[in-house]
Amino acid sequence: GEPAEVRLALIELMRLGLNPEDAPFLKSLSADRSGKVRELAGRLLARLGEHGRSNDGGPDDPAGELAAFISEGKSGFIRRRSIYTPAKLKSPAQEKRRAELFETCNLVDLAARFGATEPEFIGAWQFGADNNADILIARMVAASGSDAAVTHMADALVTDGGKPALFVLHLTPRLDSRRKRTLVRLILKQANYLNAISLAEGIDAGWLEWDDLSNGSALAALRSAVARNDDAMRRGADDILETIGFLATATTAAKLIDEVVAAGMPPAAPSLGVLRLNAALAEHQSRTDT
Repeated sequence: GEPAEVRLALIELMRLGLNPEDAPFLKSLSADRSGKVRELAGRLLARLGEHGRSNDGGPDDPAGELAAFISEGKSGFIRRRSIYTPAKLKSPAQEKRRAELFETCNLVDLAARFGATEPEFIGAWQFGADNNADILIARMVAASGSDAAVTHMADALVTDGGKPALFVLHLTPRLDSRRKRTLVRLILKQANYLNAISLAEGIDAGWLEWDDLSNGSALAALRSAVARNDDAMRRGADDILETIGFLATATTAAKLIDEVVAAGMPPAAPSLGVLRLNAALAEHQSRTDT
């Protein structure tokens, strides 16, 4: 047969266009010789809503062990609903073990430990209580969550805004173009988190309009970073400008160059390279049209 690395690469391709018809084949991999192949097959099955190991609370029930790191409570006076909060950790060893369990468990199995569906569990998770746990749950959703869980988390956090919305960055490889663009626009409105735009993955090129930049605080923050005599802030601005250069329309690119040069950036700055290439396409198109 094929080496484990080849089998693993072939199964990785199944992430694209994964559908319920793939389940029988993925289940057949539970006896594969490679632990990595078995783990990936389990992740993909989890995305299809298939449970992994038994949820009996026994020693071979990692989801049960992980559930012990999560506190279940109630919220609301009239309509009581469950909420899930990371339990307080007592030692670095517990933190290490919790991280390992989040990495190896699947969302569908963890949610089942609380008698909840994936969207119900994500909707009741108390983001903001423990930053490390929030990162871990976001990664878990990205790795093993169903499409419904991914979109539920993205839509809920982006709607609420603020810092928790940045956890959606972990989900970008699985989001559609509309949701990715909505996230980028949200980041551009919040100057405090502007550097996070460079972390977004798989975003379409050439769609960001001038209003997307000028309606929020991004433009003012970029001008300020360029104008200040602060190397760290300027390096951050360089990264942001390179990312925006990829996302922007040609017209937006040309306007942004004018703005940051007026704020004090050298016209030949390397960080303007992508923006200039983008703007040049507009000039070329204009000459072609005439």
